Formats: sequence, C-alpha cells, structure tokens
Amino acid sequence: MTTSERSGVDQARHILHVDMDAFFASVEQRDDPALRGKPVLVGGAGPRGVVAAASYEARAFGCHSAMPTAVARRLCPDAIIMRGRFDAYKQASRAVFEILESFTPMVQPVSIDEAFLDVTGSVRLLGGPESIAGDIRARIRGELRLPASVGVAPNKFLAKLASQLAKPDGVRVIGADTVQDALDPLPVSLVWGVGPAAEKKLGRLGVRTIAGLRGLSPATLGASFGEFGDHLWRLARGIDDRPVHSDREAKTISHEQTFAENLAEPGEVRAVLLAQGEAVARRLRRHGRHAGVVTIKIRFGDFETVTRSRTLDDATDRTDVVCATARGLFDDWARSFRSVRLIGVGVGGLTDGGGAGGLFDHEQGERQRAVDRATDQIAARFGADAIRRAGTMGAPGRHGAHGPGSDTPPDAPPSDGTGGA
Repeated sequence: MTTSERSGVDQARHILHVDMDAFFASVEQRDDPALRGKPVLVGGAGPRGVVAAASYEARAFGCHSAMPTAVARRLCPDAIIMRGRFDAYKQASRAVFEILESFTPMVQPVSIDEAFLDVTGSVRLLGGPESIAGDIRARIRGELRLPASVGVAPNKFLAKLASQLAKPDGVRVIGADTVQDALDPLPVSLVWGVGPAAEKKLGRLGVRTIAGLRGLSPATLGASFGEFGDHLWRLARGIDDRPVHSDREAKTISHEQTFAENLAEPGEVRAVLLAQGEAVARRLRRHGRHAGVVTIKIRFGDFETVTRSRTLDDATDRTDVVCATARGLFDDWARSFRSVRLIGVGVGGLTDGGGAGGLFDHEQGERQRAVDRATDQIAARFGADAIRRAGTMGAPGRHGAHGPGSDTPPDAPPSDGTGGA
C-alpha cells in the first residue's frame, strides 16, 4: 500500500491552483516602466487607507495586503502608493482567465487573480500536470507580461498550498506519494482555516507544525475546536475531496470572509452581509443563474460555526432579494449576538430561470433589475468598489483580511459550497 493510499489522498485527480503574484502592483509595474524594481503599494493613501496589494520589492520591507497604509509607509518610506485602476485589473483578469480556459473548461474562479483548474481530462492531450502548469505560467508571462505561481497536486488544498510555496513566479508540485513529506515541516498557520486565533490555540496544545497537528487525536481536536476539528484532522493528512466547479455548473455560489480581528458589533456584520450579497448576486447574473435558497454562515470567535438557510418563494438573481434574505436570517438571532470571526453568504438551488411572481412583483422586479444591470456595468468597468450600497459603507475590511475580490481567504476553511476556494 502506498503512502497516498494510507493517507486517503486521491491519486486520480490533477488539480492546479493559479495565483497571480502581487497582481494589482504587477499590473502597475507592467504598464509603467518607471515603477519596475521599486516598492509599489496599491491602495488608499489617506489616514484610514489599506494596502490592497504590495509589490515584492515592498514586501521585502514587511509590507503586505490588508495592512494599514500608514503602517506600510513607516516600514517602507520610499514606497510609491498607487490609488488603483480597477478597469486595468479587470481587463488583465479577463485575459488571464481566457488563457486558463484554453487549457480546460474546469476553471473555478476564486477571486480576480486566482483560480483552481482540474486538468485531469487534459493530460492525455496536453501532457502531464506539471507540464501544463509550466505552459500556463509561460503563456501568462509571454502574452500578458505578468508573473504567476502555479501549484500542482491531487486536490484543492494541496494545490493552493503548493502555489504559496512556489511564490514568486514559480511552479511547485506536491505529489500524492509525497504529501506528508511536504506537509509535516510546514507551520500550522499554512493549514486552511488556521488564522491567528486558531494558531494560538494550537500553540497552547504544543502544536506549531503540521506534523504536530497530525499527532493530535480526533477527540482532542473535537474537544478544542468542535466540528472545525475534523476539518483540521483531514487537512493535516492532505485530504480534501472537494471538486473543481465553474460558476456555470456549480450547485452553490458563495462568498465568505475571515477577519483579522473579530467583529464586535451587529451593525458591522450586517454591512458585510450586504456587501457579500451584492457579490453573490452579481456572480449569479454573470452566469445567467437564479437561486432558490439563500444561506448565511457565521463563525464565532470561539470557532463555533452556524449556518442558516431560507427557501425563496421564487428563484431570483436580484441583489435586493439576496441581501434582504441574508439580513433577515442574521436578524433572527442577532439578539443573542457575540463576536464574529467569519461571515459568509451563499445561494443554492440554482436554475437557469426565475419564478414568475405577480404583476406588482414583476414591475418592482424590472425596476430592480434595471438597477442591477447598471451597477453590473459600472462594476465590470471600474471594479466592485466603484459602486456600493449605502449599507455596506460600515463594513470593516470590505475585502476581509486578504485583499479585494477574495471569495475565500487563505485562512478560511473549505466551504460546503463551490463559490469559494
């Protein structure tokens, strides 16, 4: 019996994770030769500004995305701060995804600058998965003049981990027979779902590496983390059964964020839910889908996770319906509010058309769809932040702790849906 068979890792799949390197900053450096080789920060320049992307020259000083711009300036006084050109980033993203889709139709967007690919069905025609990864990276570099890192592995968790290890501008393979050799020496913080709070909790158990995590029994993990413990137990062994789905064929679409600091006020959570509802509804419309179920997911500061769902009378792709339903689900139990670490909005029961509704509903729906079409056009041209509902203005870290457009941040656990990583 091989190592992979003992560990439960599926050997049959070939999954790639493509992650653009310092995407916004790289686009700025590509388009302005004067910025090349210099520390570049993309983000807000004001007193409350936040870094959306940091070039690798800036990262050498300790700068990173989601860092307050004021802190980044102190670390790197010579950094060049760019406000951001979301039309340019969107255009570059579309070009990247056109390249990815030329290798396989099984492309699952994670954000504007990363995606999972299942190339299992492509290897017979295009060569082995490592060769495909190299070809993808070369085409992005050659055609778009942008750097990308590609991870190759038997599943999504390992592929994403491999792309992190490949940075910057490289290819890294984690084979089914080398999973534990690759995982064991790594810090436990690289496990999906282990943020600062979980890392501290594991530290109190004497765990600092993935090998140490693997040494904990399911009972110990369950006692400390509840259901989240089973997730940790599986990923410590490299087990991740989630398939790659495109939005078009997905059974669910979701958007979730993990925050560096727990949210302490219900109003903050409502603002984030509204922003996420906008993002999910926009993805529904982009792929011509309607949803019959809306779900919210909340992870509290103590790692307890709850989900609440509501079935709609008529399937919809309207932003107002998705957002109102998500808020209603939250308000049902907000009276017993406690601090929140992760928030997610998802939709399911996807179909290719919506319900009929009554005459009044139809007229109201048409007015709302006209608003949605207008906002979609603005977002497509200038980026999602170019237009926002008033209720989202109080959302802390609109893009979570990991930069704009991230559907499932690196420290968030794999979701049951297919909209995130």
